[in-house]
This record gives sequence, structure tokens and C-alpha cells, in this order.
Amino acid sequence: MAAERRGLLKMSGSRASHPFELEIAAAWPVVDWRQVHVLLAVSGGPDSVALLRAIDSLKRRAGGRGRVIVGNLNHGLRGADADADQVWLATLCDRMGMPFEAGAADVAGLATEQGDGWEAAARAARYEFLCRTAERLGARWVATGHTRDDQVETIVHRLIRGTGLAGLTGMRMVRPLSPTASLVRPMLAVRRDEVLEYLSAMGQDFRSDSTNADPRFTRNRLRHQLLPMLRAEFNADFDDAVARLAEQAAESQAVIDRRSAELAANCVHIDWPTSVAGEQDGKCNEENPRSAEVVCIDCRQLDGEPALLIREVLRTAWRDANWPLQAMGFDQWQQLAPFAGAEGENRPQINLPGEVLVVREGEILLLRRILARTHAIDEAQR
Repeated sequence: MAAERRGLLKMSGSRASHPFELEIAAAWPVVDWRQVHVLLAVSGGPDSVALLRAIDSLKRRAGGRGRVIVGNLNHGLRGADADADQVWLATLCDRMGMPFEAGAADVAGLATEQGDGWEAAARAARYEFLCRTAERLGARWVATGHTRDDQVETIVHRLIRGTGLAGLTGMRMVRPLSPTASLVRPMLAVRRDEVLEYLSAMGQDFRSDSTNADPRFTRNRLRHQLLPMLRAEFNADFDDAVARLAEQAAESQAVIDRRSAELAANCVHIDWPTSVAGEQDGKCNEENPRSAEVVCIDCRQLDGEPALLIREVLRTAWRDANWPLQAMGFDQWQQLAPFAGAEGENRPQINLPGEVLVVREGEILLLRRILARTHAIDEAQR
């Protein structure tokens, strides 16, 4: 494997390769994906089109049994413009000899139904489409064109909303998307100006999404108003400062994660429902629909541990139970953590988001999802 990796890097390092492609190959070595199917998430914008051209170039040089497939979701928000973008991308893929998978979603309707806004609904619809398409095609990887600029925007956005240490780590380069597919972001170290220079050198055009300038969206205000002001008036190297912060936060969080995982392994027990609801494992959603009924925590194992680690153990248990995390902010974790401490036995039971009942019984902390059994019965009767 090491010899193959050296050979592929040498090949991709030929004079015909652009530095942008070398950067992608260094971040995500071709040997890791050339023998399996890859689904590229391409919107038609500069970042994703640059990813498309770079991955196609690297794959043509490296060969391998895997196929590279392009996926595009029409969010239904821009009418004829979005339709035209999808046609443009389909034409580009046809010219390049790339398989193309098109999808459509009613994001406005989803936003109304879910109540989390258009940005959240669009993101959920996009990942559901990518996950479903990857599993149908047998794609091992789903690659997106998130850049260093996106990473900075994400971290600043989280900071404004009130994030903890984990949020400061930013987007991970690799994370599981489903039981059979993983999400990868090969361009997280690439600046947007490098993207534009590469496309110019390739003579490759791209599409412009008018919603990317709409100030109604928080991320657009960050991108076009706040971040330019911070760079111009406070720190020209602001992006570098944020990147360093993310690296240090990731290092610290890794230490915390290891220790909290050790503690959780010794003190957390999860009871899963026995009905057919559990048969839904692997369904393509950002959260697996199968949820635990009860989480039991032996508080003796947490005696003397700092509050930070106790919160992380509780968060790990909550996540492993597949309970919704969105409504659990810092205040909610602060409310829950004392139940695992020395004074927890004297606390009255409380309800937390997701219909979770919290009660301390002696040395055992019980988290019981009230609706879990009802859901399981409903699924069993369908």
C-alpha cells in the first residue's frame, strides 16, 4: 500500500498537474478512493465545480475500478434559475463523460414543516439526498467542496450563536454519513481565491447562485459584511487566527473525547426497544431514527470528575442513544450535569427537550425518553 501511495503521488505530481490538484491529492490521497465509487456533491458554483474538475483529473491519471458520479439537488427555491443550473451541470457532466444524478426537494415546504428556517431545511434535504443516492449507487465516499473560507464562516457562525469547545473545531474533514458511506471534505485547507485561480487556469466557467448574496440568510451577512470588516479593520490574518483556534480546539477536544469515552464505557448502559422499530437502522437521515428508551448512568464512576467531563459523558450517552441534540444547549447540559454529582439524589425529576425525563434513583441516574415506547408501538402496528 505504501509503495502504491508513493507511485500515485509521483504520478499526480507530473508537470501536467495543477498545484490545486496536488493540494487535493495531498489532503485526500487517490489511493484511498480510486478503487471505490465516489459521489461528488456539485451545485454548479465555483467551489464544487473546481472539486469536480480536480477529482476527474486525478482519477483519470490514477485509474482504478471505482466510478466518480456527480450529484445535484434542486432545492426548489430559485425557480427557473435553479432548473437552468441543473441543465448546465448535466451538460458539463455529459461533456466530461461523468454520470449525473439529479434530485429535487421542496425546501420551502420543509422549512415550514420543521420550523428551523430555510438554511437548516436545505442542508437537511441536501444530505438526505446525498446519503440516499450514495447508498443506492454503492458509493463509499460523498465528497463536498467546502473550503477554508467555509470553515471560517462556520466557526464564526457557531461562536455568535454560542458554541462550546467542540463547536470551535469546525467541520471535520471526514465523518460517517450512513452505515456504508462517509462524507469527506478534501478542500478544507484551500482558500477560495485558489479555487478561482484554478478555474481560470482551466478555462472552466461556473454558475452563480443569487441567493448567496441575499442578506436575509445569516451566513451571507457573515460572508459579505462581518468577515470583510474583521479582516479590513481588525486583523488582516483573521482567517489564519481562526484556523489556529480550530486546530487547538480540535486537539483539546480529542483529549476530552478519549477520557469521556473511557468513563462512558464504564458507567453508561443503554436500553434499546425490542420492537420492529429497530429495523429502521441505516436509514438515510442525519440522525438514525432508532432511539433508546432508557439510559442508565452509574454516578459512582463519575465521582470526583470535573464538570466538563461529566457534561461530555452525558452528551456522549445522549448522542449514542440517538436522541435529538439540537434543542440541548449549554443551559440544558448545565441543568442535567448536577444530577450526576454528589447532590444529585436530592434533586426533583425534570423534563428535558426531546421528551426526556430525568430522575436520580440512588447511585443511578435514569434518562427515560417518554415517547420512545409509544413510537415503537406505532411502528410495530404499521
